[in-house]
Amino acid sequence: MIFDLSKTNSAANIFIAELRDENIQLDAMRFRRNLERLGEFFAWEISKTLTYVPVETQTPLGTANTVQLEKQPVLATIMRAGLPMQQGLLNIFDRAEAAFITAYRKMHINGPLEIQVDYISAPDLTDKVVIIADPMLATGLSMVLCCKELIAQYKIKELHIVAAIASVEGVKHVRANLPAAKLWLGAIDEEMTSKSYIVPGLGDAGDLAYGTKL
Repeated sequence: MIFDLSKTNSAANIFIAELRDENIQLDAMRFRRNLERLGEFFAWEISKTLTYVPVETQTPLGTANTVQLEKQPVLATIMRAGLPMQQGLLNIFDRAEAAFITAYRKMHINGPLEIQVDYISAPDLTDKVVIIADPMLATGLSMVLCCKELIAQYKIKELHIVAAIASVEGVKHVRANLPAAKLWLGAIDEEMTSKSYIVPGLGDAGDLAYGTKL
């Protein structure tokens, strides 16, 4: 399943446009906030697919029939660029646990792109709905590798992948390697550079959010 926010006009499209805008990108705080807002949008949409149970809630004047989530999801992210989107997810699923993954990519001269998962900090994900956020789904290699690391360790009930911008190639790679995952995307772009940056994309989300890394 692929949910593409750009297919329907909404306020989310405004935030995506601002994320892409090279002038607005000069304000790192606004860039982070726009990623956070997208996380909130995605959380709202994902919440419609989850399982709820009926509960009775006592008000000052009586009892109301309401619902609660059967189980809280676990909100994961690939650091560092994914942190603002994860915060947006946490703003909605405010009782959820969180998981953190560090991964980095190596570019070899005349060789393939190599992805290395360095660290995972997670609660027990067994029989849990896991929502993993990363702003850019370029080649899809990092996302697939990180998700497979989690799947190897835990019997995850359901996997949702959230990204602000994806490439066509990245979507194909994820669908081929994680066929059961649900994709929630802000927009899908056609091209990538030789260094695996999405075009038109928005640049390096981590650098724009937190400063240029060495």
